Amino acid sequence: MDTLMKDEVFKAFTTYAAIVVLKMLLMGPMTAYHRITKGAFANEEDVARHSADQKKKQLRTDPAVERVRRCHQNDLESVVPFVLMGLLYTLTGPELSSALLHFRVFTGSRIFHTISYVCTLPQPCRGLSWIVGMVATLSMSYRVLSTVLLP
Repeated sequence: MDTLMKDEVFKAFTTYAAIVVLKMLLMGPMTAYHRITKGAFANEEDVARHSADQKKKQLRTDPAVERVRRCHQNDLESVVPFVLMGLLYTLTGPELSSALLHFRVFTGSRIFHTISYVCTLPQPCRGLSWIVGMVATLSMSYRVLSTVLLP
């Protein structure tokens, strides 16, 4: 592990992977915040201490809660493949500048995707940010496969 942490590409990868994973983890508390402030809960046990009338009002969906949940779901669909592919990509021995470009573009796209999703920016903001992140991950995938399949 000590040898890996001396590799500049791997250090860059761990930095940007940690940033996007942390961003993804923060979506859980953001969902909880919206649930509490909007009084919109999904499970009976979440409102067990309330009166029957309150339970009916609070066992519901809310657009703000659902928006954050969808953003979190999108993170799971994008960040996990980035982390896995990024790790394989670092093993192909890419140039530091190329690796930094991939990692920074993906990280920036995910941060902007979250901002555009949660703040309801007009399309194509969210769509373009998703595409940019996907292209970065696909580019790393191409490098991994071409390194393995084309000796």
